[in-house]
Amino acid sequence: MEMNDKNGIARDLGVELCGVKLKNPVIPASGCFGYGYTMSEWYDINILGSISFKGTTLHPRFGNPLPRVAECTSGMINSVGLQNPGIDKVISEELPLMRRDFSGPIMANISGFAIEEYTECCKRITGESQVEWIELNVSCPNVHGGGMSFGTSCDSVAEVVGAVKKVTTLPVIVKLTPNVTDIVSIAKSAEDAGADGICLINTMLGMRIDLKTRKPVVANIMGGFSGQAVFPVALRMVWQVSHACSIPVVGCGGVSTAEDVLEMMMAGATAVEVGTANLIDPLACKRIIESLPDAMARYNIKSLKELKDL
Repeated sequence: MEMNDKNGIARDLGVELCGVKLKNPVIPASGCFGYGYTMSEWYDINILGSISFKGTTLHPRFGNPLPRVAECTSGMINSVGLQNPGIDKVISEELPLMRRDFSGPIMANISGFAIEEYTECCKRITGESQVEWIELNVSCPNVHGGGMSFGTSCDSVAEVVGAVKKVTTLPVIVKLTPNVTDIVSIAKSAEDAGADGICLINTMLGMRIDLKTRKPVVANIMGGFSGQAVFPVALRMVWQVSHACSIPVVGCGGVSTAEDVLEMMMAGATAVEVGTANLIDPLACKRIIESLPDAMARYNIKSLKELKDL
């Protein structure tokens, strides 16, 4: 898709992710945009490149106990706990509402606590109209593997990716946790197991303490740290993985401006997800997309596809 900058010069914002064309690279990240349709009250969400819908599990989840959110300098901590209605209701109730207001490609964020949960969800979502990719959240604890997150072990990442690839025809983009010592080895394990793309990064692990009560602010003690403060870490990991793997990388973590999008793409990202910025400013994605042509003009970028070759 072309959009004119303030001087009337056309700038090409179009990108292609795992064979799917997007009008621009901006995608609201899972968990920060619901299922999209509620945001249509704020603006026409068809301006978006795609939407990664709320993390979905096989069975309904009510999430973690309250309080679930803590403020931080240039960020936030959340411990929502994958609250969602379960895959069947997402398919029967949420997706129809999503399609009503959004005509673009949809990214299905799938989570699980056992291999069988991942595969069953992926089987059920495959074939749903507009769903073009599965975004596999491997940051969940493996209940059959001692409780360690799937995404912290090369073997467990390979196992879940391999199992999912056997049950779906959709491209599988694996969203990795940054809470590891060697992100490249984890990403390469996903690639070797058949992943079609990598998304970096999921939230970091953090906590806050209330000085008055002398207790953790979040009931679950720790939670996912996100926001502008994590951008340099996300950018570093995007650079490392995009230069080590041959599959596309989706950049995520602290993105809040058009310049952040350009920086992520210069680091090697094919598309970019916007997360916490949506919770601060519901118009964040719209603002970023509309300001991209002028940002491209400032840095003499005619087409975003140029950045892929850096």
